[in-house]
Amino acid sequence: MKNGTVHLAVYDTLADWETGYLTAHLRNGLAHRSPGGYGVTTVGLGTGPVTTMGGVRITPDLALDGLDPADSLMLVLPGASAWDADPEGLAPFARAARRFLDSGVPVAAICGATGGLAREGLLDERDHTSNAPDYLAATGYNGAGRYRDEPAVTDRDVITAGALAPIEFAREAFARLGVFEPDVLDAWYRLFAHRDAGALKVLEQAAGGTGEA
Repeated sequence: MKNGTVHLAVYDTLADWETGYLTAHLRNGLAHRSPGGYGVTTVGLGTGPVTTMGGVRITPDLALDGLDPADSLMLVLPGASAWDADPEGLAPFARAARRFLDSGVPVAAICGATGGLAREGLLDERDHTSNAPDYLAATGYNGAGRYRDEPAVTDRDVITAGALAPIEFAREAFARLGVFEPDVLDAWYRLFAHRDAGALKVLEQAAGGTGEA
């Protein structure tokens, strides 16, 4: 595993539930047992506090203009009602996604953030998903033929997911980052997506028998 930091974009109206599985299991559980572990750094348009959809105030660690793809393993873009209410206001994050991809660094977008990628033209030639085909069609993008009716899709360093697929979104990101061995990732998904108690044994073994997943 490559040491480094995953950058999480934060902005007003961010949908709290969409990235929780991803960030929690990057910083805790089995992920931090790997050599070097992962850090999660929040990135805002500036460094002033933002308020999520759930009313949680977050002070970004870093302003977007100071973000260098070379310092990151992945850029994560959560959904937010602001992606639709004020698409130009969040467009700098979509442009940052293009810089990341041009630098060979993956981008993961869920819910409204997929609309931001569509407006930026980043989904025109990649398989992708979102909340619904009509949602992305409203952006005027040219990638409708590449839409896939799946919870989450990865194609050439772009991960996309719909609002109701935070677990699948996390799974795709973990796979791209190499957080877990394949059998452990499968067990992680079975536990959280399907409440498969048998998967817990695999996670406990991977965690050294501590019971921490």
